[in-house]
Amino acid sequence: MTIFWFAVAICTIALIFDFINGFHDAANSIATVVSTRVLSPRVAVIWAAFFNFVAAFTFGTAVAKTMGQGMIRLEAVNLHVILAGLLGAIAWDLFTWWYGLPVSSSHALIGGYAGAAIAKAGWSVILWGGWIPTLAFIVLSPAIGMALGALLMIAVSRFFYRWSPQRADRNFRRLQLLSAAAYSFGHGTNDAQKTMGIIAGVLFTAGILDSFYIPFWVVLMAHAAIGLGTLAGGWRIVKTMGMKITKLKPVGGFCAETAAATSLLGTALAGIPVSTTHTIAGGIMGVGSVQRFSAVRWGVARTIIWAWVLTIPIAGFTAAMIFLAIHRLFPAA
Repeated sequence: MTIFWFAVAICTIALIFDFINGFHDAANSIATVVSTRVLSPRVAVIWAAFFNFVAAFTFGTAVAKTMGQGMIRLEAVNLHVILAGLLGAIAWDLFTWWYGLPVSSSHALIGGYAGAAIAKAGWSVILWGGWIPTLAFIVLSPAIGMALGALLMIAVSRFFYRWSPQRADRNFRRLQLLSAAAYSFGHGTNDAQKTMGIIAGVLFTAGILDSFYIPFWVVLMAHAAIGLGTLAGGWRIVKTMGMKITKLKPVGGFCAETAAATSLLGTALAGIPVSTTHTIAGGIMGVGSVQRFSAVRWGVARTIIWAWVLTIPIAGFTAAMIFLAIHRLFPAA
């Protein structure tokens, strides 16, 4: 196989990862709007997939550039590193989907890419300047989502305290369509860019691109793949996100989605690759804790947080093992 066709094959696997990302994270986009019964599951995934795709035409590619060249030294990377990183991320995504755990596909990809690169070139391959904000936001993104969700819930309760439960339910059902769209838009803006960065890295490493940049056709392909994945829907995680953490009403769903969307769009502008999963889960916990601290099922939340902590190291270790296996089979590569 020539290097060109090998690069094409890896780009295809990257798009498969992007599809699985949408499939896995569809639950994050639609869980709140489905659990509050504002939309049926079928209509909700169409709604989310549409806004995943239209995000391609806004907000640039700052996250993609960070992902592609801001975290790993590209000169130390070869195509086998990128392939192993993608396979490690896919393996963790499918494992956690099977068990209904809403983990970060983004962090699985970051961990897989880093693990394979370290297996090839050692720890010096890591660009810590790109990693520090990413690692910080493992803690900050759910905390910000939780704080914004709680503050929005308090503000809404204060401003609309005269409304009857029936009136609030009716009006926030309509508003939740907008907040769900905003969250799906933020999800597409942030998560599709990570795959774009990987694909651009493949094209540059293979010599197909003279310099590292993100061609617009790569942007369109990445958003189409994540949108199609969302359309397929990862139903196992919907139950965990929408029903097991806390019981949501339309007003709570609106506040959680708005908080998460605000956080995602802000970090996309800053070029920080954060977890959409962490952000929406934090928003849901924040909303639930305002209603009643015991309304949040903290045992479920603790299991989810452990899965978050383990995502980068396990995806990294898996990718490193895959890289070593490839290197043993093809030692000249």
